[in-house]
Formats: sequence, C-alpha cells, structure tokens
Amino acid sequence: YLNDDLEKISSPWLFKDMDKAVDILRIKISHESKIRIICDYDIDGICSGYILLDSLEKLGANVDIVVPHRIEDGYGINKDLIKKAYDDGVDTILTCDNGIAAYEQVEYAKSLGMTIVITDHHEVAEELPEALAIVDAKRKDNQYPCRDLAGVGVVFKLIQAISIDLGLPEEEYLKYLDIVCVGTISDIVPLRDENRVIAKLGLMLVNQTKNIGLKSLLISSGYKTIDSGAISFGVAPRINASGRMG
Repeated sequence: YLNDDLEKISSPWLFKDMDKAVDILRIKISHESKIRIICDYDIDGICSGYILLDSLEKLGANVDIVVPHRIEDGYGINKDLIKKAYDDGVDTILTCDNGIAAYEQVEYAKSLGMTIVITDHHEVAEELPEALAIVDAKRKDNQYPCRDLAGVGVVFKLIQAISIDLGLPEEEYLKYLDIVCVGTISDIVPLRDENRVIAKLGLMLVNQTKNIGLKSLLISSGYKTIDSGAISFGVAPRINASGRMG
C-alpha cells in the first residue's frame, strides 16, 4: 500500500482497442494527416489535451487542439466542432475526457469522411459509438485491471503504448507523470491501484517540475509543501477557472 512503484503500472495493451488507436495514429502521423484533439474544459481534460498535444508534436504529427467553450459548445464534441474541423482540413479527431456517448457526432464525422479516435474514462452504455478506436477505462471488455483512471490516466496509457510501439525510452512517457498526477488528483478519482502509483510518483515530479506553467501555478498558489492538498486547492481551481471565465 505504501510502496507502490513502476512495476505496478500495467501494460497499456490490456485496453480494448489500444492497438487500433496506436496503429491509426502512427499511420496518420506518417501521412502528415491533420489531427485535431478535442478535450474537455475542466482540469482533467486540459491536462489530457496538453500531454497529447505535446507528445504528438514531438513525434512529428500535424496536430492542433480545441478546447470547447463551456457555454457556447457545452461538454464534449458536437456537430459544430466537427464541421469546423472538417472546414479546417482536419482528417482525424482525437477526443480526450469525452466522446464515449457521442453516437450522432461520430456518425456525422464519418459521413464527412473523417476518422474518430475516442479516449475517455466515463461510464460506458450497452452501445458504443462507431468510432474506429475507443479506449475507455470503463469498457466492460477491457482486460485492464484499473477501471478508475481519470481521462488523463487513459491518455497517459495511450502515450505509453505509442512509445513502446515506436521503441522509445520510458522517459518519453514517464516525463508527463507530473501533469498526469495533477489531473488525476484533481478529478477526484479513487487513489488506489494505478492511480495511487500515478499520484505518488507524479508528486515527486511535481516537486521538481521543469514545466514553466505548472511551476508558475505552484508558486502563485502560495503552498510551501507541494502535496495532494496543494494540487487540489492550489492548482486545480486555477486551471478550472479558465473554462469558467472563458
């Protein structure tokens, strides 16, 4: 319970559709197809979107990101966001922290010839959207042992899988654990199993983070000790405020 370590981070390939998601992204990157990340506007979505954008850019992807407006767009992807993406020449939409209930939206995107890859952590209904790949911690057909990952935790597993697939060193995905930790703690998921490992190791990285934005937020929060309380009450409200204030 007290001595979790990297050996307790499970294989990302135990997720249903993880192999499909990795294959699709690898092909899209090699073809320089335009990829658009659509995340949620809360801290879990922002952290998810950030590490996806940063990691895919470093792999040479033609990628950008859209954060939906809380009032104008509402939660998750919608037809207006999809149409805007299509008009911008986007080939592939990659969701994070949303998408598992986007049935009509996925059908609309497919009718425009677009590819949809969903990453999410919310509860799954009996029917799934007909996206090419759906990586969700709560899929009933997963073999993955931890069903309580936050959205950023699911994205972390995707980045881990891509790194393994490309033969990259562990550092290429472990370096994001500070941001994964912030999103995980702030999304109030149970800190057990792999979430506990993420929180423990991530807090070590947070205390020595090289991320300028995160470091600035930590300083402005005024907390002397950087622990889960500092993340929950010092960092999370500041990031969440961006979505609430526009």
